Amino acid sequence: MEYVKNFQELNVYITSKQLSQNIFQVSREFPKEETFSLTDQVRRSSRSIGAQIAEAWGKRRYERHFISKLTDTDAEQLETQHWIETASNCGYISEDKSKELLNTCRSIGKMLNGMMAKSSAFCGKTPVSDK
Repeated sequence: MEYVKNFQELNVYITSKQLSQNIFQVSREFPKEETFSLTDQVRRSSRSIGAQIAEAWGKRRYERHFISKLTDTDAEQLETQHWIETASNCGYISEDKSKELLNTCRSIGKMLNGMMAKSSAFCGKTPVSDK
């Protein structure tokens, strides 16, 4: 496995960005009365996944901090699953789109769990800055 130089190169980060963009597009069609509730919640949780991955990357000097932040990230993807299911139950997104988004969330969860299981490969001696 080739070492990545920054968090933007991680497959899990790339996938999380795609997920948040897909959710943004889908949620544009939600009813206006959901703007400050469901729409806001699903967008926030999906965007938080990528942000948490970036934070975990910044904390990888200390393995426990890295794992802790990845755990938070996994919680965000699980929350996103909840909001997708809620939107589907309300009839705001199709069953097919819901399945697609949920599968992406689950894929992110698997990648995160793999990173946690192999955290030592990401942690330890790291450069001071990843610019």
